[in-house]
Amino acid sequence: TDSRREMMAVRLLAFMAAAAMASGMAFKSGLAFAPSGFGLAKLGWSSSTPALSLRSSTRNGLLTCQASAEDLAQKMIKGNKVMIFSKSHCPFCNKAKSTLDGLGVKYEAMELDKRDDGSDIQDYMLSLTGARSVPRVFVGGKFVGGGDDVVAKAKSGELQRMLKEAGAM
Repeated sequence: TDSRREMMAVRLLAFMAAAAMASGMAFKSGLAFAPSGFGLAKLGWSSSTPALSLRSSTRNGLLTCQASAEDLAQKMIKGNKVMIFSKSHCPFCNKAKSTLDGLGVKYEAMELDKRDDGSDIQDYMLSLTGARSVPRVFVGGKFVGGGDDVVAKAKSGELQRMLKEAGAM
C-alpha cells in the first residue's frame, strides 16, 4: 500500500541522515525525492539526533530532508564570530555590511531571500530578537541589532569593543 511504501521511504531517509551525520557529512537543504503518490515528509535534526516529522501535504509530491530553521540559525550564530541574517537587495543590510567592511571585519551573511526557508528563519529571528526584519546582526553569539544599530554602535565605539571581545577584530 501507499502508506507502507511511504513509511519505508521515510525510514530509508532517516537511515541516510543518521549515516551522513555519523560520517561527518551533512544533507544539503532541500535535498528531495519524488516517490509517486507520497505526501511531503520532512526530516530535520539537531546536533546529534535525527528527528522525523511528517506533513500530510501533497504539494509537489516531494520527500525532502533539511535541518529546521531554528537549528540552522543557531548553528550559524554559534559557528561564526559575526553573523548577519540579510536579504540581498536590502539597503539596511548593505549599510550593516558596509560598516563591518569598513572596519575590516570578516562576517558570514545568510541571504534569506535566496533560500526556501528564509521566511522560517525570519520567524525564528522574531522569537529570538523581537523582530523578523533584516538585517539581524550577531557578534560573539549576542544580538547587536539591525542596520542602524550597527552604524550607531560603530560610531560610539561599542561595536569595536564587542568585535574585539568576540575575537573578530
